[in-house]
Amino acid sequence: MIFELDNVELYFKNKRILNGIYLKAETGKVTGLLGLNGSGKSSLLNIAFGNLKPKYKLIRLDHKPLLKPLYSTGIAKYLPQYNFISDGFKLSFIFKLYNLDWSLFINTFNAFALHKNSKFKLLSGGEKRLIETYIILKTKSKIVFLDEPFSHLAPLYIETVIQLIEEEKKHKAIVITDHMYQHIIASSDSIYLLKNGTTKLINKLTELEDYNYLSAST
Repeated sequence: MIFELDNVELYFKNKRILNGIYLKAETGKVTGLLGLNGSGKSSLLNIAFGNLKPKYKLIRLDHKPLLKPLYSTGIAKYLPQYNFISDGFKLSFIFKLYNLDWSLFINTFNAFALHKNSKFKLLSGGEKRLIETYIILKTKSKIVFLDEPFSHLAPLYIETVIQLIEEEKKHKAIVITDHMYQHIIASSDSIYLLKNGTTKLINKLTELEDYNYLSAST
């Protein structure tokens, strides 16, 4: 599947935030979105998913316009920056709720084996993020939007999540953004930079220096 987000115009109190946006993702590839804090990355993902209504946008699936919010189609999943799972739910119930195999999860993340009957609220911030990222990646979908999936994760978990993304992209189109740019670069097949309200396709990493996103020493 090919997902395209085009011609986005977003205003907040008559101030233009996004304009002339183009973003493309497709099955088998990870599309990375980079940008400074406050540049509008989360807003762009919310627009793509359908949570935020801009002044104008055009979404195409396999080159055909989509006239309803993407979330209403059931083919896309979105990981927001905030926790979306109820604190009172036990992990065993959460995995049943999303029709995921607990044993497969602990085969990868065996440190969680003791938490099967623990409530979500008892986990650390990083553990919560890992659970939610795993659920969004593993739940059946064709398009996945990940907003800050590496936030608060231990380095060992970050490497495993990158491997999961690599595995899931075989049958999904994945769009990912995170302030930890090195992990976006490592896991992405194509990269867009969001700067001055518009997206720029990055063909060479040195362009990130040209656009003053990274310094030459970095």
